[in-house]
Amino acid sequence: MAIGYSAAMVRFLSGVVALLLVAAPAAARDILFIGNSFTFGAGSPVEHYRPASVTDLNRDGIGGVPALFRSFAEQAGLDWTVSLETSPGKDLAFHYANKRAAIDRRWDVVILQGYSTLDAEKPGDATRHGIAAGQLAALVRARNPRAQVKLVETWSRADLTYRSGSRWSGKPIATMAQDLAAANRRVARTTPGISGTIPVGLAWNRAIATGVADANPYDGIDPGKLGLWADDHYHGSTAGYYLEALAVFGRVTGYDVRRLGAKERSAADLGLTGNQAVALQRIAWETLRRNR
Repeated sequence: MAIGYSAAMVRFLSGVVALLLVAAPAAARDILFIGNSFTFGAGSPVEHYRPASVTDLNRDGIGGVPALFRSFAEQAGLDWTVSLETSPGKDLAFHYANKRAAIDRRWDVVILQGYSTLDAEKPGDATRHGIAAGQLAALVRARNPRAQVKLVETWSRADLTYRSGSRWSGKPIATMAQDLAAANRRVARTTPGISGTIPVGLAWNRAIATGVADANPYDGIDPGKLGLWADDHYHGSTAGYYLEALAVFGRVTGYDVRRLGAKERSAADLGLTGNQAVALQRIAWETLRRNR
């Protein structure tokens, strides 16, 4: 009888533990976004979207991509505290040199978004970018050795592709994003403390290649397609930043962003239709699946 009772109790307690694990909410986590206008959403309503939902370490009243991340987390039932430290037109070296006091605290995840050409003086050269990424990763991991530090692979600039004077002039629109992705992945492979990259630029490429988005804003936006660039053909549009945020959220959390669905509230708030939101969610999910 004692043996039977003990086995029953074990089964009962195991069931209780399993139920508690299922019912328990995900542990709260902290994420910091470090970047420039490509992170804070310049050129679109995303810049000032829900600024009270995030903590802007520079007190500029920015919402941006971090606020979209926070919105997705709330809708997915995930408990994330979201902060940002951004400055327009700056690279990662600027943040390390000038913003260490704000950054130097404990974080679970840090997202690093560098200059749009990696180096303003030497476009496409990742040397300065990689050194600064390593310095920031070391700073973050000194506070939390288990922190994940990820690099954002940014998008092709239409102004540097369709206009003359750039190393990407006259090349296919996908090329710049592919070059930036390759450079960031080399940095991630060779720099201690960098745990991977986020294929935002490749998501833009996929949106264009599959007909969801228009390839050339200089000749107008094709009917039925989304424009990913702002009016300056440099920064992102609402759709472009929305796709960026989906890629970041999916990669960081592992959440299938397709589950956000047509009624995802940020898309509606920012003027995207349910069908457009679903299309961009699918593009982000497919890109992440193909670029692990």
